[in-house]
Amino acid sequence: MEIDVNSYNRPLADRLRPQSLDTFVGQEKIIGVGKILRLAVEQDRVPSLIFWGPPGCGKTTLARIIANLTQAEFVQLSAVESGVKDIRRETENARQRLIQGKKTIVFIDEIHRFNKNQQDALLPHVERGIITLIGATTENPSFEVNAALLSRCRVFVMEKLTAEEITALIDRALLAQPEFKNIKIDGDAKKFLAEMADGDARVALNALELAAQTTSYIKKAVAEDALQKSLMYDKSGEEHYNIISALHKSMRGGDADAGLYWLTRMLIGGEDPLYIARRLIRFASEDIGIANSLALPQAIAAYQACHFIGMPECGVNLAQAVVYMAKSKKSNELYTAYQKAEADVKQYGTLPVPLHIRNAPTKLMKNLNYGKGYKYSPEYNYQEEQEYLPAKIKNHKYLVDI
Repeated sequence: MEIDVNSYNRPLADRLRPQSLDTFVGQEKIIGVGKILRLAVEQDRVPSLIFWGPPGCGKTTLARIIANLTQAEFVQLSAVESGVKDIRRETENARQRLIQGKKTIVFIDEIHRFNKNQQDALLPHVERGIITLIGATTENPSFEVNAALLSRCRVFVMEKLTAEEITALIDRALLAQPEFKNIKIDGDAKKFLAEMADGDARVALNALELAAQTTSYIKKAVAEDALQKSLMYDKSGEEHYNIISALHKSMRGGDADAGLYWLTRMLIGGEDPLYIARRLIRFASEDIGIANSLALPQAIAAYQACHFIGMPECGVNLAQAVVYMAKSKKSNELYTAYQKAEADVKQYGTLPVPLHIRNAPTKLMKNLNYGKGYKYSPEYNYQEEQEYLPAKIKNHKYLVDI
């Protein structure tokens, strides 16, 4: 098994990194036998890549394996600490290596934190093939990576590991690492670590390492302490959905105190603050809607605050948004109107756009009566009598008349 068993001062998750695709755990959809990325690696034709996936799913490990198998120099830059000067230095080094026949893979973890100047500095070197870029991000690259750079990369979506896959990693650590030679773990403790890590291999292995430092027989109670999670909040189980439901309904019912309690339960339990922020954005339109048009900006601001500063500091930003939502006037009129419109679309399909409100940029379209008879609303003081819905549903109403 290709595992570095030296340098015990390194974290277990780092020492346990596999060196080949065959020993890599998870992500079968993209690197399984016959899959496009695996073929590209095996044929040494790897394009610039962006791995988008949750923490601990193997993004960095996979990048290292690709560099190893393609015999490329692996250069890792920090999205926080590396500036344009560092990028220029490393790309010049890559250019010199290329002259000598050796390729360079530049790996940037959390590439979404690279600013525009940093991304622009990478672009010409990616474009000219001086470096192969591999970026890793937990955020949607469509929003976080500039279009020019993104268009020159192939995006692969990585999934969080299953409990079974994390169990396999725990078993591998127990077998392969000398410090675990006399360590035993009971089934409940192993299951707890595998499930409560919520797909994050690093979290599970770090907890295993910590637990092994305190006892030679790891029981569930020890695993709980090591993982520092609350049993009453299982991010992958029923309690997760129960508590987010409790938060949503507390805000809907106007109970700000209850909303704060359930929010705090989730945050202390280890929930991703961005997940909660996304639920608040949904709530702002579903339960408040047109009753208070400032609710949606408030929720989006909370999401941005979580993105900028993370936990634990962003807890108070979420608390502000939860209290605001709970105390705001409520209306589900927008939500129900959208549902009615959605039902019509599903029932009637793609009904034709009435001719008089069609776009008519060409002479042919005008000859076909596109736009003919359209009444320009400002000229009629917005009192024109004109139909905007398809004829088949022209009398349908979705919103209550105000």
